[in-house]
Amino acid sequence: GLVIDGRSLEHVLHDSLQNIFLELTEKCRAVVCCQATPLQKSVLVRLVRNKLKAMTLAVGDGANDVSMIQVADTGVGISGQEGMQAVMASDFAISQFRHLRKLLLVHGHWCYTRLTNMVLYFFYKNVAYVNLLFWYQFFCGFSGTSMTDYWILILFNLLFTSVPPIIYGVLDKDVSAEMLLQLPQLYMMSQ
Repeated sequence: GLVIDGRSLEHVLHDSLQNIFLELTEKCRAVVCCQATPLQKSVLVRLVRNKLKAMTLAVGDGANDVSMIQVADTGVGISGQEGMQAVMASDFAISQFRHLRKLLLVHGHWCYTRLTNMVLYFFYKNVAYVNLLFWYQFFCGFSGTSMTDYWILILFNLLFTSVPPIIYGVLDKDVSAEMLLQLPQLYMMSQ
């Protein structure tokens, strides 16, 4: 890990030292910046995101973290004594820092698996409907007549596009939360 303070960060963020600093951060599993200004935080996150093409996560608890949270790919706001500005600017909000582990490992894993299954589901639904239209064209002699009324098409898309994903999203949990917290490497497998 790398821990750097605001004064050191001020020198490192100059154009001549940025590449050396980025090489050092690539060798670290975690980089912690303490006593940094809001501008330094956002510049650092933008630098890592653009130069290293890495996915960034910013966690903040106050108004001074808003710019960093907005620049990051995923922003997490912690509601606390400093106000609700970070929570309002973030993608996810948690009440205490200790809930970050569950947010990432449990809900992140479930989100990955649900999204991949939903992509497959939508592909299957569209293939089934286009296949139906294709074979209907042989039946009607390629006249271009509509196979169904428009309200049936709307109902089809409404029922087969919204209801199954909602039910699946609420009920599906491939691995229990306790198991995901005990084995953090399962998060990488979901990706």
